[in-house]
Amino acid sequence: MKKILILGSGALKIGEAGEFDYSGSQAIKAIKEEGIETILINPNIATIQTSKDLADKVFFLPVNPEFVERVIANEKPDGILLSFGGQTALNCGLALDAAGVLKKYNVKVLGTPVETIINTEDRDKFTEKLAEINIKYANSKAVSNIDDAIKFAEKIAYPVLIRIAYALGGLGSGICRNKNELVELCEKSFAHTNQILIEEYLEGWKEIEYEVVRDKYDNCIAVCNMENFDPMGVHTGESIVVAPSQTLSNDEYHKLRAVALKVIRHLGVVGECNIQYAFSSSDDDYRVIEVNARLSRSSALASKATGYPLAHVAAKLALGYGLYEIQNTITKTTSAFFEPAMDYCVVKIPRWDLKKFNRVSTTLGSSMKSVGEVMAIGRKFEEALQKALRMLEIGVGGLVANKNIRFNDLDDSLLKPNENRVFAIAQALKGGYSIDYIHTLTYINKWFLYKIQNIVEIQSKLSKIAQDISPDMILLAKQYGFSDDQIGKITNIDPSQIFSIRKANNINPKVLQIDTLAAEFPAQTNYLYLTYNAAIDDIIFADLYDSTIILGSGPYRIGSSVEFDWCCVNAAKTLKNMDRKTVMINCNPETVSTDYDMYDALFFEELTLETIREIYGKINPKGIIVAMGGQVPNNLSLALAKNNMNILGTGVENIDRAEDRSKFSDLLDKIGIEQPEWKELSTKEDALIFAKDVEYPVLIRPSYVLSGAAMSVAFTLVMQLWSFHHKEHILKP
Repeated sequence: MKKILILGSGALKIGEAGEFDYSGSQAIKAIKEEGIETILINPNIATIQTSKDLADKVFFLPVNPEFVERVIANEKPDGILLSFGGQTALNCGLALDAAGVLKKYNVKVLGTPVETIINTEDRDKFTEKLAEINIKYANSKAVSNIDDAIKFAEKIAYPVLIRIAYALGGLGSGICRNKNELVELCEKSFAHTNQILIEEYLEGWKEIEYEVVRDKYDNCIAVCNMENFDPMGVHTGESIVVAPSQTLSNDEYHKLRAVALKVIRHLGVVGECNIQYAFSSSDDDYRVIEVNARLSRSSALASKATGYPLAHVAAKLALGYGLYEIQNTITKTTSAFFEPAMDYCVVKIPRWDLKKFNRVSTTLGSSMKSVGEVMAIGRKFEEALQKALRMLEIGVGGLVANKNIRFNDLDDSLLKPNENRVFAIAQALKGGYSIDYIHTLTYINKWFLYKIQNIVEIQSKLSKIAQDISPDMILLAKQYGFSDDQIGKITNIDPSQIFSIRKANNINPKVLQIDTLAAEFPAQTNYLYLTYNAAIDDIIFADLYDSTIILGSGPYRIGSSVEFDWCCVNAAKTLKNMDRKTVMINCNPETVSTDYDMYDALFFEELTLETIREIYGKINPKGIIVAMGGQVPNNLSLALAKNNMNILGTGVENIDRAEDRSKFSDLLDKIGIEQPEWKELSTKEDALIFAKDVEYPVLIRPSYVLSGAAMSVAFTLVMQLWSFHHKEHILKP
C-alpha cells in the first residue's frame, strides 16, 4: 500500500458529534506511521482531521459517491477505509462498491470486508447470520411496506420496536404500543429507507455493550464492556452509561463476552466493532440487538474509558497487522493483544439542548437527540456520577442540592425516560419513595438506585450537621462526589470555608493514572484523574512544573462543537514546538483534545474552579490558557485570577470587558462607536419601562454566553418576561 483514501463523516449533526473526527484522526496518524500517503475527503472545516498537518491531502468535498469517485479517479489510491467516518462514510463506501467503482479503479476495501458490513447493516441478513451459529436475537422481521409491518406487529403483539437499516443514532426508530403509532412511525421511517425491522420490544431488560477487536488471523478480544443505566428502549447514546458493567455477575459477563467473540468471528470483522445486547438477569436470557462494524460514539467512549486506542489499533489491523504485532501505546512494552483492566469506574452522561427548541418532546427513546456527552472517572460510582453531572454545564452542582430542576409530576418524570430522570430519582428518594417502587416505574437496576440513595443519605447527614461540620464528614462527602459548592449550599457554609477546612486538615484529591492494566504491570502514563478515594498520588508533580495548562471546552452543545477542540489541539502542538510542557484539562470523550498522546499530561476532569485550583496547586504551572476552549474557560477566567492563578494571553479585565454586555457597551460609548440604544437592567419592571420607551421589538442579551444562548427578540411584553430566569446582566438594545 502506497496511498490510502479515508472517508470522513462530513458535517456534525444531532446524534453525531466529534467521535468521527477523533477516530478519523487516529486512523490518519496510524497510517502515516507506516509511511503510507493519506488522502482524506471531509468537508468539515472545524475538525482536527482536516488540519493541514495531519493528512497528506484533504479534499473539502461532500462524502458521496459522485465526488468520491472523482477523487479516486484523480488520486488512484490503493486502498480505502470506510469504518472511520460513521454512517456517512459507510453508506458511501457501500454505494461505491455496489456501483462497481472500487473494482473499476482497483481500490481495495481495508479492514472489515464489504460483505460483512452489509451483513451487519441489513437487518434480515444480520439475523440470518446469527441463526447460523445459534445465537439468540430478538424476534423480528424486515419489511418493506406498512401492511407487512402491521401484520407482523399483530403476530408478535405490541409493543414493538422499529429499527431501520443503514442508519446512525437510531434514526427513524421508535417504540410503538398500538397500530396507530406503528403506522405513523412507519411513514416517517420509510422516508429514510426502503427496509425497516419490526422487532419484539424487550421492555425492562438491561442493555449491555462490548467493544471488540479482531485481526485477520482470527485473534479476537473484548476491549471494554459497558452497561446502560437506562434499560432497553433508550438508545445507548441517550443513556447514562457505566464502564465496566456493575450489575453483571462474573458468569454473566463471561457468557456475553463469549457470545460477542463468537459473533464477531463468524461475521468476519477485521478491526473494531461494537455489539449490543438485551439481557435479562431474572432468567439469564439474552438477545443480540445489533453489531456496528465501524467506529462509533461508544468506541470513542470505550477508548477514553480504558486508555486502549481503539481507532489507532483498528487502522493498524486494517493494514494487515496482527494484534500481537501492535504496541500498547501506554506501557510501550506490552502488545495490543490484551484486554484492559480497570480499577476505577467511568460514567458517561449525554448532554441535550432540548430547551432550545419549541414544542419538542423531552421524552428519550431509541432515536438519539443528544448533541454531546461527558465522561467522569472515579473510584466509586457515586463519585463519578456526581462529577459527570457537573461536567454537563447545565447549572447543577451534582445530583442533589440544586434548585434548577423542578418536577410537576414526579411519578410521570420517573415513568417516562427524559433528560432529568436521574434528578427525579434523587427527588423521589428524598420524598420517601421506596427503591422497589422506583424500579417498577423505571426498570432501572436496583444497584444503581441504591447508589443514588447513598448520595441522598449523605446530603441528609450534611443538612443536619450544618455549621458544625467536621473534617471527617467533609472527607466522606468528597468520597461520594460532593463538590465544595454542594457541601456549602447544603450546610449554609461559604464554599471558601469548606475549602479552607479541607486544606487545614490535608483533605485533598489524589492524582491517579489510567494505565490499562490496573497497576498489574509498571506503566508510566500521563492519563490522569482526581479522586478522594485514594491514599497516595501516582505521579511526581515536579515533572510538570512550569508547564502550560490548556482548558478544553467540555461537552459539545448546539453552537459549540469541534472548533474549540481544533483550537486546543493546535495550541498544544504550537507549545510543544516551542519546547513547552502542556497539560490539558477536559471531560469530553469524543474529542482529539482528550487524546493522552497530545500532551505531557491529560487530566480527564471537570472544568470547575475547585478542580482547576487543585491541579494548579499540585503542578505549579507557568499559567493557564483560557482562550482556546470557548465559553466555559472564559467564564472561569475572573474566578481563576481572583484565586491567584496566572491567565496567559488577554488579561481578565479585558475578557470581562468583552463578555459583560454593560461594560462592552460602555466602552463603545467612550470611544465613539455607534450602537443601538441599550440599558443594563435587572428587574422586570425596569425592563418593561425601557421597552415601552424604545418600542418593541427589543433584543434581550445576557452576558458571558456563546452562540446566542438565552438571547431572544421580544415582540411583546409576554415574550420579554421569558428572559428573566437568567441571572446574568441583560442588555436590551
